[in-house]
Amino acid sequence: MTKEDVKVLIIGSGPAGYTAAIYAARAGLKPVLYTGGEPGGQLVTTNDVENFPGYPDGINGPEMMMQLQQQAERFETDVRFGVVTKVDFSGYPHKAIVDDSHEITAEAVIISTGASAQYLGLESEDKLKGKGVSACAICDGFFYKGMNVAVVGGGDSAAEEATYLANICPKVYLIVRRDELRASTIMQQRVLNTPNIEVLWNSETQEVLGDDKVVGARMLNNKTNEEFTIDIEGFFVAIGHKPNTGIFKDYLDMDKTGYLKVVPGSTRTNVEGVFVAGDAADKVYRQAITAAGTGCMGALDAEKFLQSKEVSA
Repeated sequence: MTKEDVKVLIIGSGPAGYTAAIYAARAGLKPVLYTGGEPGGQLVTTNDVENFPGYPDGINGPEMMMQLQQQAERFETDVRFGVVTKVDFSGYPHKAIVDDSHEITAEAVIISTGASAQYLGLESEDKLKGKGVSACAICDGFFYKGMNVAVVGGGDSAAEEATYLANICPKVYLIVRRDELRASTIMQQRVLNTPNIEVLWNSETQEVLGDDKVVGARMLNNKTNEEFTIDIEGFFVAIGHKPNTGIFKDYLDMDKTGYLKVVPGSTRTNVEGVFVAGDAADKVYRQAITAAGTGCMGALDAEKFLQSKEVSA
């Protein structure tokens, strides 16, 4: 196994990782960034990004990620394609194994592995991702203004997305597979008191209809076995996200769903010299701009940490 020593290792790309790289590189920390299995993160599956400042006409998600990568590389970030498969934070400096074949020892580590949206697993759903199927109403809902849409899920996230869409869409179907909502009482009340939200109880999606864009969904009532179709142009899945943090579970504090915990007001974890930015720690906002903001914080926290190490040495 090959070995290498670096000052700053960034695990994961996307807005958080690339922003951390830009700041770390400009500070002369010579960061090495491994993109992970999905270079660019969730935004590479987004056709149009219109809510990131600085792009008055919007920008294609993959193009935006390429620009962020190029900006990081301009300041001599070493961007590498590869997956960190194992870490060892039991000592200092920290160790990481890349693709089970390369060991890196790093003085500071910034984690930006993000979180992956959970989908229903339908072939038709996968085919129409970015063409009417989305996992973020706040990101993509604007494109369906004035159209009928559906939201899948029964928790707070689904209720929030349904009420958000109800402000811009004439009809919102909320698809719930049980006969009750799991959302908090106040969110249930908002959904049930919004006249253009129709809750489809005991309902499951069999197929998202359409070739190049969503035109409807074929549904099944799991109590009566009745099949029916709804006419929609947007299909939003809100059944949760899974943070990509499994390799850190033996070393870092996380909540019961796997989101990494940080010291409030910082990106510091419970392990000295390990920082986390973006959706790996954020289960509330999950936006590109907030991920980028914490990427900046992570780099500044890492720079301050390394400076303190030099002073004490």
